[in-house]
Amino acid sequence: MKLSVILAHPSRTSFNHAIARTAVSQLQKNGHEVIFHDLYEEKFDPLLLSEEIPKEAELTPEVELHCKETASADGIIIVHPNWWGQPPAILKGWTDRVLRPDVAYRFLEGDKGEGIPVGLLKAETAIVFNTSNTPLKRETEIFGDPLELLWKMCIFDLCGVKSFYRRMFGVMVTSTSEQRKQWLEEVREVMNRFFP
Repeated sequence: MKLSVILAHPSRTSFNHAIARTAVSQLQKNGHEVIFHDLYEEKFDPLLLSEEIPKEAELTPEVELHCKETASADGIIIVHPNWWGQPPAILKGWTDRVLRPDVAYRFLEGDKGEGIPVGLLKAETAIVFNTSNTPLKRETEIFGDPLELLWKMCIFDLCGVKSFYRRMFGVMVTSTSEQRKQWLEEVREVMNRFFP
């Protein structure tokens, strides 16, 4: 299988980087072709400018590559921290620029954009790994788990991905090295479960 792994964290020593390295390593060990992008390392430009909005717009080579890779991926794995109940701006910009009409979704003929689009992504499964300093109970009871709603309902369901899994690791600031080792083992297990 061809699998896309997208990482969005500015620090190379972050646990997000450890998650991404572990996922990529396990997927390669399982014999998959892995396309890996560290958006900060690559200095991905998150700004969606007006001339890029039309579906027939000419895209930059960088965005064109991301679109082709994402459209052809059999599975997508995204790794990022929870910042204010959202992904980092660089990843939000990636979704704006890459998960675009005629790549990730399209509207039916005659629909001017007011209806429910048809998902186009080839990926059967999307996995999102997050880190957080908010306890899970507070995240769900107070905030309603906005990242679950964003990734599952607003993005991957809409783009036609049928299987979705998300895991938030935390609380990071008080986690021990033993907890982090266990969490990375969990990442390996998730990769093995969805992409053996």
